[in-house]
Amino acid sequence: MPFTNQTEEKQIERAVLVGLSCPSFNTDQDADERTMDELRALAETAGAEAVAMTLQRRPAPDARTFIGEGKAEEVKQLAEMNDASLILFDNELSPSQMSNLEELTGRTVLDRSALILDIFAQRARTGEGKLQVELAQYQYILPRLAGMGKAMSRLGGGIGTRGPGESKLESDRRHIRSRIDKLRRDLEQVRQVRSVQRRQRKKAELPLVAIVGYTNAGKSTLLNTLTGAGIEANDRLFDTLDPTTRKKRISDTQEILLSDTVGFIRKLPHHLVSAFKATLEELAYADLLLHVVDVSDENWQIHAQTVDKVVAQLGAQDIPRVMVYNKADKCDPDVIPFIRPDEGVKISAKSGEGIDDLLTAIEKALGKGKHKVKLCIPYSDGAVLDMLHREAQIDSTDYAAEGTIVEAVVDDKTYGRVSTYIMED
Repeated sequence: MPFTNQTEEKQIERAVLVGLSCPSFNTDQDADERTMDELRALAETAGAEAVAMTLQRRPAPDARTFIGEGKAEEVKQLAEMNDASLILFDNELSPSQMSNLEELTGRTVLDRSALILDIFAQRARTGEGKLQVELAQYQYILPRLAGMGKAMSRLGGGIGTRGPGESKLESDRRHIRSRIDKLRRDLEQVRQVRSVQRRQRKKAELPLVAIVGYTNAGKSTLLNTLTGAGIEANDRLFDTLDPTTRKKRISDTQEILLSDTVGFIRKLPHHLVSAFKATLEELAYADLLLHVVDVSDENWQIHAQTVDKVVAQLGAQDIPRVMVYNKADKCDPDVIPFIRPDEGVKISAKSGEGIDDLLTAIEKALGKGKHKVKLCIPYSDGAVLDMLHREAQIDSTDYAAEGTIVEAVVDDKTYGRVSTYIMED
């Protein structure tokens, strides 16, 4: 595999953070104080120390250096004063801009997308996850070959270098395209396997509840609390790349499959959304989404909107959802009084507060009224028995002189059709 995780001990890289705000930028392009704070967290997650930060505002980006040569010289001096070897941009740079900035500053320059890809390269553990990250990195690097020479020549030297070396890439672009095609075929096989698993799940009548949310919102902690999955849940960005699915009985009439997903973030590189489609497309087949929001974060509403955008991008915008306002125990109750019970559930995934309310909300959203019944179906009414096998969850079947004895879990609609067959206790 050309992408490998660097596990050896190495000195923490010092980084200068740079952002550009322009009136012409949309929210996914612009940088502000919030996104710069997020960039700092991303840098720390990747293993760098943010030693300085600068946010520039100008009418339009500079075509050659993005921030202008004067600002580039200022950033160079900032890096020299702070002994920084790395310059991280909160915006996306063109290959030529990246190359020009490296030449002007004498430092490695990476944009936000490259930084996120580096984190994903560190975090991928399963074969599927590594395939997806490798595909995303190749898709990012291919159009940037001419502008990333310095960074690639530092293979293994630090952040942004967990990828193929420059000589290999530059010598054979056809090799890269061939590798991309191979990765896509491999991931298509993963999608086909997931399709088979979905059909088996439907046969088992187990609804899938997918946990979605902004990165570090507490999704893995929630899955652990609900199912005892034992997933490592740390207070860091993108801690979960490889999805985990577990069974959970939420009542005497309802059992579900719970699955967590990779966290979303503002300005999530489209290469990642594309590469992780085999995993993320599960959302479009879910019966219910649990949208977990870290309500203790002052930017939680912006984060929730970001998740909504990605969910819509994946074609899952019409899936029913339950809003889960996590870390409510860290909030002053007066801060979120406008979140009514019918709008979502306030919980603490860590302490377990509100979990019973969440299970009730899940059952209500899924079941629309579930009933556990014991029926006696006369042998002459075989069509009713066939309907139960299609529409209900059959727990047991027995036979008596008067007919077939069936114990089943049925919804409101089916309950009305079989009510005359219910056996009195």
